[in-house]
Amino acid sequence: MAATTHTVSNQSPPLRGYDVFTADRALTEAVDRHLPPQLLDDAREELVRLGRSAGSAQAQRWGAQANENPPRLHTHDRYGHRVDEVEFHPAWHRLLGHAVSAGLTDAWDRPGGHVRRAAGFLVWTQAEAGHGCPLSMTHAAVPALRTDPATAAEWEPLLTSHVYEEGLRPAGSKGGVLLGMGMTEKQGGTDVRSNTTRAEPLSGEGEYLLTGHKWFCSAPMSDGFLVLAQAPGGLTCFLLPRVLPDGSRNGFAIQRLKDKLGNRSNASAEVEFDGTWARRIGEEGRGVPTIIEMVAATRLDCVIGSAALMRQAVAQAVHHTTYRSAFGGVLVDKPLMRNVLADLALESEAATVLAMRLAAAYDAGTESELAFLRIAVPAAKYWVTKRCTPMVGEALECLGGNGYVEESGMPRLLREAPLNSIWEGSGNVQALDVLRALQREPAALNAFLSEVGRARGADHRLDRAIRDLLTELADLQGIEARARRLVERMALVLQGSLLVRWAPPEVADAFCASRLGRDWGSAFGTLPHTLDLASVVERARPVER
Repeated sequence: MAATTHTVSNQSPPLRGYDVFTADRALTEAVDRHLPPQLLDDAREELVRLGRSAGSAQAQRWGAQANENPPRLHTHDRYGHRVDEVEFHPAWHRLLGHAVSAGLTDAWDRPGGHVRRAAGFLVWTQAEAGHGCPLSMTHAAVPALRTDPATAAEWEPLLTSHVYEEGLRPAGSKGGVLLGMGMTEKQGGTDVRSNTTRAEPLSGEGEYLLTGHKWFCSAPMSDGFLVLAQAPGGLTCFLLPRVLPDGSRNGFAIQRLKDKLGNRSNASAEVEFDGTWARRIGEEGRGVPTIIEMVAATRLDCVIGSAALMRQAVAQAVHHTTYRSAFGGVLVDKPLMRNVLADLALESEAATVLAMRLAAAYDAGTESELAFLRIAVPAAKYWVTKRCTPMVGEALECLGGNGYVEESGMPRLLREAPLNSIWEGSGNVQALDVLRALQREPAALNAFLSEVGRARGADHRLDRAIRDLLTELADLQGIEARARRLVERMALVLQGSLLVRWAPPEVADAFCASRLGRDWGSAFGTLPHTLDLASVVERARPVER
């Protein structure tokens, strides 16, 4: 074919070579809002550095390579010895190394640590989401380990280290380690109290041998795992190292890797324990209370991870339509496309603002803020992760056929989108968790209502939504069957209250009119046409300002 017939025109340039952090106005404003002034300069500097890396062609190439070359399981060596190793592409290790060096496993004792880490996690996840799993579990394991001061003293400095070292060696010989988690089993899934893995005590204080299986064990090449097993005193939490202090391999037989819809770069395994050594964390029979703070922290990471996927999807959609012309004009200027983009931008900003508010509550650490988290985390986990899949799907459609091909990166975002709604407890689990807090912890509801009440009087639609919510909360008859409806309203009211307080008027107005005022259709792109949609879209444009 003659070269003259193959002229390429009206194609959007790739979105790369930009600062993912600085280009996100909702995120940068949240960091400025929630961090003390004395921390801002250092935090901005590290987040800008991470943002430039996340938006680079190199990081995008690493993300593609890690997903195109998924992990491979090697159960035996050439001589027939069990090795139970998972081989990852070098790009996976580069992504993990960059994340660890940026402090994405270090938050608990760092000033402003949770806000800084949440912002960094939101930025770096946009380069590639799969490797966020070991980062999240390593970060979240710290409060569980602190129930055993001796174990925490040994392991916490390694978990919060900014050094990543791949390979299986004794944890004490490494400059930094990663930790995973194994709770679910074939017969129980989320119902961990039905676990059958047995823990037999040894003569050494706090030492046990485990026998059983785990149905989902992500990142099986981590240096250790927090697992649940049935000890003589009931369901108990244990720390299980992959390599024992003398250098020998612990009993950790990887049966197979899961063939997953998305999250392809990350290995999720089925593992068997047979006389596997482990150290008890917390008291016997207190396994769920011991590990629950780890679960809460990973649930927050599900919210942050979904917010990251949403933000990247919006950035790609706005970028594409800014450069793509059709029917006599640039797509971004077409009224109907503008409505779609604005609607997507609202969903993304609401998710980001909520995620960062939760991170700030962790940093505050006060009794009232911790009570607020008890309801706000499962409510946010329920709603934000649920909104991710339809939102990313709509953003993909903005790119048309260009978004449906792998090279665009949009299919990978779409395959990843459902994961956070399933991991760490699916939608029903989150809704029921909110109900438990409502029924058993009055301080949690008081903290939640106090938070949303800070915006009262600023928007009549928000005020009406708060009144309606109070009416629903006053009637707990048949509450389980309508738990999803209630938790959805709680999440939307919370998002609306935060946007009314902190977002530009055009963003808050559009959110309250659609999500709370119910002037909205059943699909994205059905916002009232009288709103200032152009300003909402412009705010979401992925350019440095």
